[in-house]
Amino acid sequence: MERRLFTEDHDAYREIVREFVVREVAPKLERWDRERLIDRATWESAGKQGLIGLGVPEEYGGGGQPDYRYQVVVMEEFARVGAASLISSFSLQDDIVVPYVKDLGTEEQKRRWLPGMASGQLIGAIAMTEPGAGSDLQGVRTTARRDGGDWVIDGQKTFITSGVNADLVIVVARTDPAAGSRGFSLIVVETGTPGFTRGRKLDKVGLHAQDTAELFFDNVRVPVSNLLGTEGRGFTHLMERLPLERLSIATSALAGAEAVFAGTRRYCFERKAFGRSIGDFQHTRFQLAEMATELDVTRAYHDAAVFALNEGTLSAVDAAKAKWWATETQKRVVDRCVQLHGGYGYMIEYPVARAFVDSRIQTIYGGTTEIMKEIIGRDLARAEAGRP
Repeated sequence: MERRLFTEDHDAYREIVREFVVREVAPKLERWDRERLIDRATWESAGKQGLIGLGVPEEYGGGGQPDYRYQVVVMEEFARVGAASLISSFSLQDDIVVPYVKDLGTEEQKRRWLPGMASGQLIGAIAMTEPGAGSDLQGVRTTARRDGGDWVIDGQKTFITSGVNADLVIVVARTDPAAGSRGFSLIVVETGTPGFTRGRKLDKVGLHAQDTAELFFDNVRVPVSNLLGTEGRGFTHLMERLPLERLSIATSALAGAEAVFAGTRRYCFERKAFGRSIGDFQHTRFQLAEMATELDVTRAYHDAAVFALNEGTLSAVDAAKAKWWATETQKRVVDRCVQLHGGYGYMIEYPVARAFVDSRIQTIYGGTTEIMKEIIGRDLARAEAGRP
């Protein structure tokens, strides 16, 4: 029934990733959580091993490999040890920031930023969300005005992933307040620029090792050459790249859910209660059967979406379907796995407990489940309106 997602080349790459996880990830998870930060040495080590920058063309120091299945391998292997924060941080770099620079950047911009991003020496972020705006990009108030050869940026952003570590931030700003959706532009602000400051490292429910911050822009001057893409087409640029971002979140959700389910299944047949393993009780078997089925069905849709992405045919609507379904499935699966662990499921030392707090954000960021359903619903309404 299944169409195998991976080839022998992907399997060989998986061994490289798995060795990296044993050496560089698993031993550091607790320290990262305590420090609320992933050390930069790990980023650079990942760059040397080819775990980031895969999609960066070889001429800019990257792997020159556009096949998204390699990214899936990385997320699956990180998920096996519960490294959700690392998944989020690395996928932001590779699935969001790098494509913006690669696809929209000038030759000078690409040569300035892509080599460092491929090596892990430059960490990127994208600043969209603002206090009070949330998923409503039309509500962005941060402004950028031309002043001679500079853009002058004023405003505030929040919930910015990699906001503490970031060396460069792609800022969504209004460059023409009177132009509506045609008045947004993307402008890169680099660390150390006067007037650019970072606020609190936000204390989140989960994903503790992933640095998330408030960013402030007070009369920040950057050269006109830091405009990314076309002035006034920022909103379009965002919409064009959201399918990859949302598939990335779907991938991390599925990988995380499958990892937690695998651990829970083993636990159920090792844990004894009333003289037998809890997996021998019908209710437990039914729970496991339901989760296995949901994950298999989700995997089928996800893998089809990955093939579509590689072929350049993944639509925004199909990506929205993958995002909301996979993340809601993850939420349901993890919650039931906690229940099957009993009291141990509430102990943070158990992977299922960490997964419980780490996974809760998945249905929120990258566009909430409600926003995903609205995208799908609008498409259905348009199709119905166009029927003869």
